[in-house]
Amino acid sequence: MDFRSCWKRGLLPGAMMRNKGLRYICRHVYVRVEQTDTPVTCLAKQGQVLKIPIAHNEGNYNCDGATVAGLQKNRQILFRYTSADGSSDDSGNPNGSMCNIAGICNRERNVAGLMPHPERAVESALESADGLVIFQSMVAGLVGAAKATA
Repeated sequence: MDFRSCWKRGLLPGAMMRNKGLRYICRHVYVRVEQTDTPVTCLAKQGQVLKIPIAHNEGNYNCDGATVAGLQKNRQILFRYTSADGSSDDSGNPNGSMCNIAGICNRERNVAGLMPHPERAVESALESADGLVIFQSMVAGLVGAAKATA
C-alpha cells in the first residue's frame, strides 16, 4: 500500500507533505534497506541499495520528534533515501523527507508504506529490476505465514 493510503487510514504514523521545492518529481532514486525482518524486506540484505523510481508531489514524510524517535527505537524505518553509494545525506533525499525516510512499517511489522514505486522497477527494460526483491520478499512472507498456520 502506498504511504498516502496508509496515513489516510491511520495505519502508519506521520504525514505526507508537499515535496521541497513544491514540484512533482518523477525519476529514479536510491533507497537503502534498513531492516530485513518484515514481509516486504525479508529477502533483501541490510544496507542493500535499490534503484527505484518515485512519482509524487506529496512525498515529503514528516512527523514529530517523539514519533521519529519511536520509529528508530522500534526499527520501523524500512527504507531511507540515499545517494548511489548508499550515503545518507541531503543530496540523495529528493523530496525533503524527514531523516531521509522512504518507507516505514507499523510496530507489528505487518503494514508497510513506501513512496518509491517498486512495481516500476521489476525488469531491466524499466532501467532497474531492484524492485523485484520487495515483491519476492512479500511472496516469501506469505508462503512462510501459510506454512506456519498449516
